[in-house]
Amino acid sequence: MNRRVVVTGLGLVTPVGNTLEETWSALLAGKSGVDYIKKFDTEKFSVKFAAEVKEFDPLKFIPKKEARKMGAFIHYAIAASIEAMADSGYTLTEAGKFPADIAENVGTYISSGIGDFWAIEREHSKLLDEGPDRVSPFFIVSAIVNLAAGQVSIRFGAKGPNSATATACSAGAHAIGDSFKIIQRNDADVMICGGAESAITPMSVAGFASMRALSTRNDDPLHASRPFDRDRDGFVIGEGAGIMILEELEHAKRRGAKIYAEIVGYGMTADAFHLTMPDETGSGAIRVMQRALSDAGVEPQEVAYINAHGTSTPYNDKFETFAIKQAFGEHAYRLAVSSTKSMTGHLLGAAGGIEAVFSVLAINRNILPPTINYENPDPECDLDYVPNEPREAHVRYALSNSFGFGGTNAALLFKRYEE
Repeated sequence: MNRRVVVTGLGLVTPVGNTLEETWSALLAGKSGVDYIKKFDTEKFSVKFAAEVKEFDPLKFIPKKEARKMGAFIHYAIAASIEAMADSGYTLTEAGKFPADIAENVGTYISSGIGDFWAIEREHSKLLDEGPDRVSPFFIVSAIVNLAAGQVSIRFGAKGPNSATATACSAGAHAIGDSFKIIQRNDADVMICGGAESAITPMSVAGFASMRALSTRNDDPLHASRPFDRDRDGFVIGEGAGIMILEELEHAKRRGAKIYAEIVGYGMTADAFHLTMPDETGSGAIRVMQRALSDAGVEPQEVAYINAHGTSTPYNDKFETFAIKQAFGEHAYRLAVSSTKSMTGHLLGAAGGIEAVFSVLAINRNILPPTINYENPDPECDLDYVPNEPREAHVRYALSNSFGFGGTNAALLFKRYEE
């Protein structure tokens, strides 16, 4: 049963804003969320900056007693889900739950690449310093990946599918794509879905730095994330959450919901090539875009905008550009392609969630977010990257790409809603 699925609510917590509107305004202003790390002392670290969430208070959304049982990625997921639910206009009970007649048809699918590294590092230190009896009884439930979806499910009384993937930097996109298919095949009418991450920790930053995956532009953090630019030298780690409410079309229409856009295509592929490097032939990335288009029955020339994975690493940007050209042919040079990671940094498992939201807003509000810090063109990255300034555009179809370690790829295709 290929039921139509639409987007009826959006919520964000990002390095450039703690709400949807704060974030979107910052993107259009070309504001970078990258700065020196405040969460821990970086004196001995080779990388001293990241894209941290700023001035976020979980107690605005979660009672103190409950918040202590949750990792920060869960805090972000709950805050973004609350915003998305309010944005959707869904009428809840006085207790803030879904009514009994719909609860079993509402699901949660919120993914994360890592879960809560802070809890792992903190409790491991306790184990070594104070002994096993001092490890928190809430350690496991604060850290494991599926507890963002679990806590949101409990919060809203959503009793339908409850799931999460840990597919690295594709996780948020996989959550949205899988939720699309869950509704399409009639296993739910509504899905609260996306990604959340809080991995700016000593161990995480040290690990990514050891891999030489991170930018080392310590003298100029604001300009460190520079996708597709000739002088890019690595990604900037970020954190936050991006959540959307997906809903079966007739279900949304019956309750008079506003509709941002329709989700019409989803692709999944594997590179089967290398643990961390993208396939130099672009095979996995080419096929994932083609599968999303095929799933929707859409021709390449109908797509006007791609929110690229665009990590600001030398290989990823080069091979993603190549893959776009192979998947779209000559039309690739007529596409607008931007990387919002230039402003938000790379939110790992949350990246696909926030970037899907950005793609929907680009369609809904007729404006494309830019790629900032684009100063020196790279001959091997020769597409239109919407450099440095937002651009007004009427977009009917927008594609969002997410590629992860282990060669896991996802692509989501959104369409302007039409009766």
